Amino acid sequence: MSSLKISFSLMCFLTLANIFDTTHAQNSQTDYLNSHNSERSSVSVANIAWNATVAAYAQNYANQRIGDCSLVRSNGPYGENVATGSGLTGINAVSLWIAEKSYYTYSTNTCASGHVCSHYTQVVWSSSTQLGCARVQCNSGLYYVICNYYTPGNIAGQSPY
Repeated sequence: MSSLKISFSLMCFLTLANIFDTTHAQNSQTDYLNSHNSERSSVSVANIAWNATVAAYAQNYANQRIGDCSLVRSNGPYGENVATGSGLTGINAVSLWIAEKSYYTYSTNTCASGHVCSHYTQVVWSSSTQLGCARVQCNSGLYYVICNYYTPGNIAGQSPY
């Protein structure tokens, strides 16, 4: 009987460990970098690197959004993408930004009428070489994700790569 309890306890522990890993696995520094660098690679742009100072800035600003979870930009010194949503992970947020690619035309450096492409172009902006991201759960239960980029992209009249 005691071996049955041990087996059951071990199974419960492993299940909880798996849930924990799944919950946090999509919000790590590596996850943000891999999501960005995969898309950057697809358009022949060099990888972006993690910057602890930029990440601290992102975390500080994300903490300020906990009360309202508003899609308000920090107006800071970095390029910036923000997203909010129920159960939103870092990987989900980056995927949302990358999805704008379908509206972007590189040859004319334009975005389809009625759509936004600036989140996508910031992800692949070639002179943005450093990244810092953060994710917080807001009081409402929604999640707020922010990625900041050094140097900022989306410079008027310039192509992202």
